[in-house]
Amino acid sequence: MTWMEKASLFALLVSALGLTPSATRAQDVPVFEIDHSQSTMKFNVKASVAIAGTFDKWDASLTFTSPDLATAVLDIKIQAASVNTGSGMKDGKLKGKDFFDVEHNPLITFHSTKVIQTGPDTVEFDGDFTIRGVTKQEKLTFTINGKGTGTGSIAGTMAFDRKEYGMNSGIPFIKIADRVEVIVDLAGKRVGGPPVVFKQ
Repeated sequence: MTWMEKASLFALLVSALGLTPSATRAQDVPVFEIDHSQSTMKFNVKASVAIAGTFDKWDASLTFTSPDLATAVLDIKIQAASVNTGSGMKDGKLKGKDFFDVEHNPLITFHSTKVIQTGPDTVEFDGDFTIRGVTKQEKLTFTINGKGTGTGSIAGTMAFDRKEYGMNSGIPFIKIADRVEVIVDLAGKRVGGPPVVFKQ
C-alpha cells in the first residue's frame, strides 16, 4: 500500500468514526465558557474626585493545551470606547488623546504568557498588557472561587502606572494618582474536557 493510499484510508476511518483532530483534542483538555452576564471589567484610580467605572464591551477567553494549570492562556480584549464612569465629562476625557486615545487605539488587551499557582486558591498570570498602543509586562493576580466544581469564578486585579503608557496628563481641577487598578471578575463553567489539575 502506498503512502497516499494509507493517508486516504486513515482519513476515511477518521471520517467514519465522526472524529476530527480538534474534536479529539477537545476531549483531552479543559474547555471553559465565560458568562458575560455574570462577569465584569472595572477600573479605579485614586483621585481628588473619585474616578471609577466599568468597560461595557469586552471579550475574554481561557484556553488550555492540557489539564495542567501551567498551560492556561488568558486573553482579554476591551473596547476602550465602552468606558463608563457615569459621567459624560469624565468618559469623554478618558476616551481622548491624553488617556485611552480610542480613535487610534480602540482596544485594551491582555495576553498571558505564563501562569503560576501561588496558593491553594490563587494564581498569577504574567502577560503582555497593551493600552494606547504601548505594550508592557504586567501581572494579574486572581483568587479562584468554586475550584474543582466545574463552575465558578476568578476575581483579581492588575495595577499599572499610567505614565508608563503615555498618560501623563490630568483632568482639569481633579488631582489623579499615577496608579491605576484594573479589576477583572470572570465567571464561567467547564463545558468540556477534564478538570484543571492544581498543585496540592
